[in-house]
Amino acid sequence: LGGLAKPVASAQYVGRRNFSGARVHAAPNDAVAAASELARTGAKLDVKKVLVVGSGGLSIGQAGEFDYSGSQAIKALKEANIETVLVNPNIATVQTSHELADHVYFAPVTPQYLAQIIEKERPDGIMLAFGGQTALNCGVQLDKMGVMEKFNVRVLGTSVRTLELSEDRDLFAKALKDIDIPVAQSTAVNTVQDALDAAKEIKYPVIVRSAYALGGLGSGFAANETELQALASQSLSLCPQILVERSMKGWKEVEYEVVRDAQDNCVTVCNMENIDPLGIHTGDSIVVAPSQTLSDEEYHMLRTAAIKIVRHMGVVGECNVQYALNPHSLEYCVIEMNARLSRSSALASKATGYPLAFVAAKIGLGWTLPELQNSVTTTTTACFEPSLDYVVTKIPRWDLSKFNHVSRDIGSCMKSVGEVMAIGRTFEESLQKAIRSVDPSFAGFAPIAECMPKEESELDEMLSSPTDRRLFYLAYAMLERDYTVERLHELTRIDRWFLYKLENICKVHKALKDPHQTLQNLGRAQLETAKRMGFADAQIAKLMGSNEDAVRAVRKQFGLRPFAKRIDTLAGEFPAPTNYLYTTYNAATDDVAFNEHGTMVLGSGVYRIGSSVEFDWCGVSAIRALRQLGHKTIM
Repeated sequence: LGGLAKPVASAQYVGRRNFSGARVHAAPNDAVAAASELARTGAKLDVKKVLVVGSGGLSIGQAGEFDYSGSQAIKALKEANIETVLVNPNIATVQTSHELADHVYFAPVTPQYLAQIIEKERPDGIMLAFGGQTALNCGVQLDKMGVMEKFNVRVLGTSVRTLELSEDRDLFAKALKDIDIPVAQSTAVNTVQDALDAAKEIKYPVIVRSAYALGGLGSGFAANETELQALASQSLSLCPQILVERSMKGWKEVEYEVVRDAQDNCVTVCNMENIDPLGIHTGDSIVVAPSQTLSDEEYHMLRTAAIKIVRHMGVVGECNVQYALNPHSLEYCVIEMNARLSRSSALASKATGYPLAFVAAKIGLGWTLPELQNSVTTTTTACFEPSLDYVVTKIPRWDLSKFNHVSRDIGSCMKSVGEVMAIGRTFEESLQKAIRSVDPSFAGFAPIAECMPKEESELDEMLSSPTDRRLFYLAYAMLERDYTVERLHELTRIDRWFLYKLENICKVHKALKDPHQTLQNLGRAQLETAKRMGFADAQIAKLMGSNEDAVRAVRKQFGLRPFAKRIDTLAGEFPAPTNYLYTTYNAATDDVAFNEHGTMVLGSGVYRIGSSVEFDWCGVSAIRALRQLGHKTIM
């Protein structure tokens, strides 16, 4: 076992080929316990000291999720008794606290500084997947500079070659062609005639993008030859080269989180679907996990492709693959692949109770999935795919109102500064909970004063070109203007399934707002339906011209209360409890007994300008101190 402490006697060794899933998942099993005991106490690869590269200061697109993944990696390394060196100049993070890494450098995350630190500290290994794009780019640069070779530093996890393949569009497309996986097609041209020829091959509609032009200048859609001729001649007058790409406007955007170890074991931990169609950055999109509108065939087709890609590219650790899927056929293509932990990984780990970053760090040390225990559930190995009996909705938070003259349009460039996740048993419930989490001033899925245009043409424009407020324009169109699902689908290209769910919320909204409906004659069934659709007491009170306390009193009189449910990663079929809880009215029993009488620590909620990762650090530190005092804690 690579020079480890002597193997535990009763270990029926799990790993390689003699891993038997059914036996291992039966009640208390010594095999998993023994193998994970080994995995806890040492590294399989001979490394004594590891450099973890952080992501530097928070910026749009790189925020608290990399503090989370970096902290998890350091925890995994500490558990294996490996000395850790961290480079991250962001003082507000949890990972830079004194109790995590052995050595912390508050130095810029640049190849030059990293080279000096490597020279001074002489680590055996370096981890690049836990510091976002910044760490990846530095790793690729260090490799080119020959620093890794000079000081004999081993890249743990995904190799630099794989990182280069996944980052370079051209190489990536070629690599996927080898295994017959479709990639978005684009051709660079310099003349109008070439553009027309390219479009013939790609097939209309096409999108034209200008190369070397700032802010999408001269780009647009063309549905036929005449439109393209006009657009291409205009674009080529602005810049020397344009890209002609197949337009996939209105396609669904789906992503898969995949984990692979060096022995080629693969699991897809979570798949997610964007409510907004293709064209909006995942970070600016409302995302639902698990996907809701895919058929079984589509789900498995994309899952198989994801595993094929990850194996072909040789990813070791965690990776996410993003697809565009044609809603009218089984046609799909890969948009991109991130061979690192990303913002979606943080969402996937919390949504499924599968500790992605922790497992990825252990895999980087040479452990295989069957040998690792899922540290959240402690009853399952890391080699399983969670199945969920709840719906998770993620909504981004924008702070665009703090700036003057800034465009509210959202597109392929991310603008959101934070995001929230809400869990419910129905999509309606989890969506309304998420809307309230983003900003306490939002009551739920209902119109807000700034989003009520008088002119129908203006409303249509607001629905068809996405902004950070599109959800509220949808609410206004459905509740005040009686737009049908079909019309909204034509304008927004949002899948009808989601629009019908929003219509369900609107029906309840209208019923409660009915002038004949008062709190006195409100029936239990009606109130229960509203609560199950995610309506808050305050929201119901506002619709009925009453107050929150009165609604709460009626609700308590009817005996309606929320139940606390536990995220169970095997959908309750096999006990795999986590410490993540959510409340829901779509249940009949509590999953937890309220007998711990712990201390509750309140977090700061969604990241926004002026309140971000520093309060994460405060909350975590408070919880740690309470634990040391022997208190049970609730976050």
